[in-house]
Amino acid sequence: MSTDDDTKIRELLTTYERALNTSNAALAASCYTTDGVFMPTTLPTSSGGDLEKAYAGIFEVIALDIVFTFEEVVVTGGDYAFVLTSSSGTQTVLAPEVTASESNRE
Repeated sequence: MSTDDDTKIRELLTTYERALNTSNAALAASCYTTDGVFMPTTLPTSSGGDLEKAYAGIFEVIALDIVFTFEEVVVTGGDYAFVLTSSSGTQTVLAPEVTASESNRE
């Protein structure tokens, strides 16, 4: 893996983290490829043109304040890479306003 590939991957996921923390649905959707799939735990799977709408719906209900930790970045060659991250922080339910712990493995 080149240092350039690693840097670009980390920059993309840092942009995604910023999108989540600022509730920016358009920015979150822009982090996906055209065939990317969003699979939230308790909501329907979304892809393609439905990504921004899916994120907008989520951001109407919750606000996140999280930090990603990069556990591993592996570029297999060509156009593929695998990234293991974890995230932690808080999730605020917007109505009524409730703050709870938030963590995931991406």
